Amino acid sequence: MAKRIFFAASAFILCAGMLFSNKALAQSRLKVITTLFPQYDFARAICRDKADVYLLIPPGVEPHEYEPKPSDIVKINQADVFIFTNPYMEPWAAGIVKGISPKRLMVINASKDVKFIKSAQGIVDPHVWLDLSNAKVMVKNIADALIAKDPKNAEFYQTNAEEYNKKLDGIDNRFRDELGRCRKGVFISAGHSTFGYFAKRYGLTYLCGYTGYSPDSEPTPRAVMELIRDAKKNGLKYVYYEELLSPKLAQTIAQEAGAGTLSLNGAHNVSKKDLDSGVTFLSIMEENLVNLKKGLECN
Repeated sequence: MAKRIFFAASAFILCAGMLFSNKALAQSRLKVITTLFPQYDFARAICRDKADVYLLIPPGVEPHEYEPKPSDIVKINQADVFIFTNPYMEPWAAGIVKGISPKRLMVINASKDVKFIKSAQGIVDPHVWLDLSNAKVMVKNIADALIAKDPKNAEFYQTNAEEYNKKLDGIDNRFRDELGRCRKGVFISAGHSTFGYFAKRYGLTYLCGYTGYSPDSEPTPRAVMELIRDAKKNGLKYVYYEELLSPKLAQTIAQEAGAGTLSLNGAHNVSKKDLDSGVTFLSIMEENLVNLKKGLECN
């Protein structure tokens, strides 16, 4: 697949100049392309009216299963800034931008300087944004790059980034405080292995039947039975399911354990309805807090 992406990228980069004139490329505002919803929302908060920010992966699409289309390559080629999460989340990103002049397109690895978690098999967990201290690093990385690309608006970007990180601090402190007053310290998510950073940040035990970080890694029947036993042993009243994935596994575990189900949103992407309604990364985390407090039986 990587070779297909590379050759497609090369072909479309070469022809992009024929498709768009220099006049069309001249913009008064930056054109920023992002991959996942978190950095899309971070960039919107930092740029506000100084840039047009676009989400490359369409609303409702599960990002782990996404493969870039030729039209996506053209969009990136016409942008001023391209922001991706990290090489583990989007392994195709390097192939897409290869061959595009760095003088014209600024490429931002939003997870630069983040400390990654690895599985027992040595696989890197890409879901760094769910540790809100990492989210702050991502915001800073994006702001620093925008300042370098558009120095005349440096103070504007810096101020907005600092304001946003104060909001992240606020919700982070609430998670620490409110989840620290719960009867339960264990939660089960029947999606893929998304919440490792989150659980570590707030001192929770996270149980998941998936062995990998992609929804393609189906849990074994034995793993499902273990989750049912864990739910019963810990007296859990709820099993969580992820956004954009089928809730059937969570429903099966919950039914066998005599529990209910609640959503826990990894914020990879959002539905078109949610995007149109103005959902934000912060509002997603607020809803997660409400549902976790219910499932963990917090005071």
